[in-house]
Amino acid sequence: MLKVHSHRPVPPNDPNKQNENRPRGTDPDPQFNWRGLLLLAVAFALIGGAFIFRGGNLAQAEELGYPKFSTLLTEGKIVSTSERPLELVVEEGRNTQTISGYYRKMVTVPPATEPEEHLVAFKTPVFMPLNGESLQKELAAAGITPAVRSESNLLATTLIGFLPILLFLVLLYFIFRSQIKMAGRGAFNFGKSKARMMARDKNRITFKDVAGVEEAKEEVSELVDFLKDPKKFQKLGGRIPKGVLMVGPPGTGKTLLARAIAGEADVPFFSISGSDFVEMFVGVGASRVRDMFEQGKKSAPCLIFIDEIDAVGRHRGHGMGGGHDEREQTLNALLVEMDGFDTQDGVIIIAATNRPDVLDPALLRPGRFDRQVTVNLPDVRGREEILKVHSKKVKVADSVDLGVIARGTPGYSGAELANVINEAALLAARKGLKAITNRELEEARDKVRWGKERRSMAISEKEKEVTAYHEAGHALLLELLEHTAPLHKVTIIPRGPSLGSTMWLPEEDKYNTRRKELLDHLVVIMGGRVAEDIVFGDVTSGARGDIKQATGIARKMVCQWGMSDKLGMIEYGEGDEHLFLARDFSRMRDYSESTAQAIDAEVKSLIDEAYARATELLSKSRATLDLIAKALLEWETLEGSQIRDLIEHGEMKNPPHRDPPPPPIPDADTPASAEGKRPDDGHLPGDLSPVPA
Repeated sequence: MLKVHSHRPVPPNDPNKQNENRPRGTDPDPQFNWRGLLLLAVAFALIGGAFIFRGGNLAQAEELGYPKFSTLLTEGKIVSTSERPLELVVEEGRNTQTISGYYRKMVTVPPATEPEEHLVAFKTPVFMPLNGESLQKELAAAGITPAVRSESNLLATTLIGFLPILLFLVLLYFIFRSQIKMAGRGAFNFGKSKARMMARDKNRITFKDVAGVEEAKEEVSELVDFLKDPKKFQKLGGRIPKGVLMVGPPGTGKTLLARAIAGEADVPFFSISGSDFVEMFVGVGASRVRDMFEQGKKSAPCLIFIDEIDAVGRHRGHGMGGGHDEREQTLNALLVEMDGFDTQDGVIIIAATNRPDVLDPALLRPGRFDRQVTVNLPDVRGREEILKVHSKKVKVADSVDLGVIARGTPGYSGAELANVINEAALLAARKGLKAITNRELEEARDKVRWGKERRSMAISEKEKEVTAYHEAGHALLLELLEHTAPLHKVTIIPRGPSLGSTMWLPEEDKYNTRRKELLDHLVVIMGGRVAEDIVFGDVTSGARGDIKQATGIARKMVCQWGMSDKLGMIEYGEGDEHLFLARDFSRMRDYSESTAQAIDAEVKSLIDEAYARATELLSKSRATLDLIAKALLEWETLEGSQIRDLIEHGEMKNPPHRDPPPPPIPDADTPASAEGKRPDDGHLPGDLSPVPA
């Protein structure tokens, strides 16, 4: 809940101040309800009294059947004295009456060993229409005149009938009283904004904590200047942007940059997610939008940050159903508020999304979100700066060169680099080290991108051999071909979802990929399947990931990048990676059926040519292929330099260090053999997709 602080001094024990500090929608500390406990005790006492009152003194009496009572009466064992008379209890309105009294019974009471005669209380129900006349005759024959006593149990019957219902209602009231209060309070606050305000003293993040996005920081620095000194811009007639939209891949630091702007400007920072506006009731989201802007005006100058705005700002009119849903009502309210928002109030709207293609065009026009700030993946210098920022929070050895790690992490986002530092710290702590070394950083980098090694996975020797030749085929072609990235590491140890991996790292950041590089890349992808076919005369299902990757690259070369001689520089299809509701489902294909057949034929031609080249190269280098595969079977993991030694010299000048064998797995009854079921091994996990210029 957003609060406007008053300048009136409030005593420390002021209950109003305590309620103000309490978040909206929460109750104060619950206190013990003595009134409710007393009411429950009275209810239970009334029910118990009703049962006792109904039973009277007969509650502990022995209940005898009428035949046994008749026998005792005939035998003269029924007692009838002035002190203990035989009573006939008459209940009004009932045909069954009750005879109560005492009879003589031989009972052995410890410590006595012989039975003695005692008087025992009894009661006997008598159905008067059937046994009334015989009862009178038997009593007259025994010379006993019963004492008649009338009894009315109307009160007890009423209490017993209604008290359980009353008790149930009382319990419901006390159980759900807090929920009823919450519901009542929520009904009045349902349309209030859920924006959370970060106070100035709590927001310690500044531009020093944000690295790798220097251009984006420069672009938003004037927002800080405006918030610090608005009159500087107003004197010249300049108008600060009403809204700034940050666009970029996930993990690049859009939210962190927005918090840094608020920290630098030393102004209140309101944060809300796009999904917080949308509710199941129509109109609630629009009400929250209006309330958010009202609270922002009260705290001006300030920043309002809307994260994942695509949740509420999606394109209107392209849904599967009607257009009058809650999301569109919320978007309409947001458009109206931003259009009528006065920039002189000192409130700036910042939004972030990684799907700008789905946003409504009305939201992006000048006057609403005037400026789009692109937050891209960091380059090599940006990655080094990000690593330095995150390494300040952990202990790093003096021998660690973060520049080497930055060059070895192309395509990593800021969040992934932070995860690399954290994983390295966990690995060092697990090994009992005092600081993080290069070895932990290398292992953490591979773990973040390609998954953790699964050394405990039981694989048959035959499956290991197939995996070794599969990876050897990839690695050998990476070194033989000219237009490929340098080989980084080859392993047949299961890592993540794969049984083996061939990894490469480019020497520098790449933003475009040439046609020759893509063709050689297709040949490298085919290397695993070709090696299996050459050596074993059969193929496995382990090339599923290779086939998927090769098909995607070949189709993009033909349809998007204009690298087909037959089809030319024409884009076939818009090439959207994500479908956007009915807009993409209803889109018609913009080329003929014959062109589609030509596209399929050209894609198949590229893959067939790559397969033929891979077969030719590996057949000529069969001896080297066998040498690399045997080395992998012996050492399991080889670096790129060791593979190059095998190709050039036939032996490794610097063989790998042998790690101790992993501990045995407890309770492993049967080995988890993966033979014949090789999953998508994710060979060649680097991303060579070119970025359009």
